[in-house]
Amino acid sequence: MHSKSFSSVRTVKSGNSFSKNRGKSASQNSNRHKSSISKSKGSHVPFGSAPRKSASFGGARSNFGRGPKRFRGVKKATMDPNKFIKKAVPVAEVEEYVAKHKFSDFRLCQELKNNILAKGYETPTPIQDQAIPHALDGRDIIGIAATGTGKTAAFIIPLINKVFVGQNQKVLIITPTRELASQIDKELREFSREMRIRSVQCIGGARIGKQISDICQNPQFVIGTPGRLNDLIKRGKFRTGDIQSIVLDEVDRMLDMGFIDDIRTILSNLSQNRQSLFFSATISPRISLLIQSFMNSPVTVSVKTAVTSDNVEQDIVKVGFDKRKIDVLHEILIKPECEKVLIFGRTKRGVELLSKELNIRGFKTSSIHGDKPQNKRERALRQFKQNDLNVLCATDVAARGLDIDDVTHVINYDLPENYEDYVHRIGRTGRANKRGTALTFVS
Repeated sequence: MHSKSFSSVRTVKSGNSFSKNRGKSASQNSNRHKSSISKSKGSHVPFGSAPRKSASFGGARSNFGRGPKRFRGVKKATMDPNKFIKKAVPVAEVEEYVAKHKFSDFRLCQELKNNILAKGYETPTPIQDQAIPHALDGRDIIGIAATGTGKTAAFIIPLINKVFVGQNQKVLIITPTRELASQIDKELREFSREMRIRSVQCIGGARIGKQISDICQNPQFVIGTPGRLNDLIKRGKFRTGDIQSIVLDEVDRMLDMGFIDDIRTILSNLSQNRQSLFFSATISPRISLLIQSFMNSPVTVSVKTAVTSDNVEQDIVKVGFDKRKIDVLHEILIKPECEKVLIFGRTKRGVELLSKELNIRGFKTSSIHGDKPQNKRERALRQFKQNDLNVLCATDVAARGLDIDDVTHVINYDLPENYEDYVHRIGRTGRANKRGTALTFVS
């Protein structure tokens, strides 16, 4: 696949799950859009107009729907576009990891083993194979593994066992995003089915009153984001002194998002006699400082992964000065192979505007970003997972940790802040030995 193929894309009429407007050309939909704007009485930002404040994808003025001209005066990404071009490697060429254990070999209670078997799991992934024995021994662990390697089960399984066989054991799991907290909670409930283990999510964007009520019920697992957890601690509603185990998941992402002070505050209130499990894709100097301050002789488990998924075909989409960015995106999305597409943008407002514009053009689309109410974020993610939506527009809150089946394409409508963010974004496709495609818009 070469970027030239996207400079002039043939209009394709589609009979799949997109609505009837999906098959229309960008020019037809642009004219229809202009007409609909005149009737909307200001309910939608006019296509191509500039909001008073910086709102969308990387510009001091709005870049929504425009080509590269609107990037004047804006700090451009300096990454080499060639980094976004890579052919997929045939699955047969990827060397398989040979696990040393099966789940039946681990020192787990029979109830937990039954639930693992019911989920269809027999052989652990590399991070699970190496981390679970140390976690069962009560050791502190530094797990270095990318998202999508099965690390949630690597800490959930031994901690469920610890809670089930122990007395008054309590676990705190901290994640950078609400979506990841919800996903961990869902996996926890599946692994602990009929084991009388209770959990509560403490995340922003949801009613704090209900969370306070749930915490008062003395759950064994508390799963939350740093800001909300600190809020509950300050209110005196969440006491951390009786936490025996703590998990920090996606530590590097939490530090990138500015949660370092919140995390330090939470960790400083914990009992010294605890088990600490830190999982991160990378170990930066700041993470090393956390480790030195809050861990006791940790075991390091590192799973080697490719820099980017070998199953992902990566290419760039060049947007010329004579093309509007939104029209180029439209012509890509009407291609029949674009069955389930995750589009990343830089700003919350820009992602929301893009989602609305694609809906007007006939695509079944929703959005996920930090300004969206939690119930709507959960509904959008659920609809995308269930294929009720074909396109999901998101900021980097969806770049890590989320396990979504059968995403055929990831499109970087805006360049990521750095190459590491790019790797995490495109990791949403090409999962479970399936092929995926990643396209990155460049000027």
